[in-house]
Amino acid sequence: MWQKIKNIYHLLTAFVAAAYFNFPSKKLTVIGVTGTDGKTTTVNMIYHILKQAGKKVSMISSVNAQIGDKIYDTGFHVTTPDPWQIQKYLKQAVESDSQYFVLEATSHGLDQNRLAFVDFKIGAITNITHEHLDYHKTWVNYALAKSKLFTKSKISILNKDEKKSFLFLKDKVGGQIISYAKSNEADVSLKKYPLKLQIPGSFNLSNALAATAVCKALKVNRETILDSLSNFKGVIGRLDEVDLGQDFRVIIDFAHTPNGLKNALTTLKAQLESNKSKLIAVFGAAGERDKPKRQLMGKVADQISDIIVLTAEDPRSEKVDEICEQITRGITSKKEGQGYFVIVDRKDAIQFAINLAKKDDVVATFGKSHEKSMTYGKKDYPWNEFAVVKKAIKNRLK
Repeated sequence: MWQKIKNIYHLLTAFVAAAYFNFPSKKLTVIGVTGTDGKTTTVNMIYHILKQAGKKVSMISSVNAQIGDKIYDTGFHVTTPDPWQIQKYLKQAVESDSQYFVLEATSHGLDQNRLAFVDFKIGAITNITHEHLDYHKTWVNYALAKSKLFTKSKISILNKDEKKSFLFLKDKVGGQIISYAKSNEADVSLKKYPLKLQIPGSFNLSNALAATAVCKALKVNRETILDSLSNFKGVIGRLDEVDLGQDFRVIIDFAHTPNGLKNALTTLKAQLESNKSKLIAVFGAAGERDKPKRQLMGKVADQISDIIVLTAEDPRSEKVDEICEQITRGITSKKEGQGYFVIVDRKDAIQFAINLAKKDDVVATFGKSHEKSMTYGKKDYPWNEFAVVKKAIKNRLK
């Protein structure tokens, strides 16, 4: 009941905000990107291609908002801002003479009407995997929230490799469908668009195909798309390497879902220098969020990584050690104190993992990445994953 009241409030707020700023999205070509994993990278890829094509474009992602020539550091815990912020950014984009606006759209933002009265030309989806079931309760409810983007959009970009979500969504779109796929026949495929990326990971090929499909729909020529993606450098905090001269690798990534963690760990495992090199994973799970995924993340890490260090990631009102204990239920092949460790303080956990690393090992931290705060109870405390990682490496080098 309370959530319904909140949704009505957001709907009314969205209308008032849109009216106050004179419905700015009608003056832009707005592209919405939704999905469990890969939204931020896909948004940035689309933005990059359009910029390379000489278009004036603005965007909002979980990392930042780029409105015209101005960059706003967001570090959002909630990827989709409230309606006033969204409409204000859209208005500023119009005033900066932007033609296009690329917007990261979460299931919460769609379900709660924070994106109401945004006029979407194109909606794109990356995937629908296990996430936010504390809020949506079921996969169907989660997918229905995502589908709201496609009922609004004139063109829908759907992932044909994701059979379940593709079949679910294709009956709910309001306009034209353009499909993309790595391994299936589709309107946009690797066969038709032989992408060569600088950034690693099979999952990033899928993100790049989604961006390609969007830009194809916007009539960007094939050569520009291929060239732009070949020089795309990636996004801060997405398989982002920190190199201070140490003889092992350290990676910072935002993966905080079972699927995201699996993709990142699989990519890093394939990059190990030798059979003797180890992959050390540092992660936790957010408090008061989707508890069933915790065991799944433990299972994924157990199967792929060599050493696991469990720690805090926005515990909110929950105890970190209890969250970590739930993650360990998925760890069956490693023993505590040997294959996995629980270190409640995240700074200590990162230092511990980096101290463990030997030559050619890979240490990867997951879940915080670009975010600028850590939530304990109801209070946000400053947090900088990059600064903590760099300090830990320097301590190790001493």
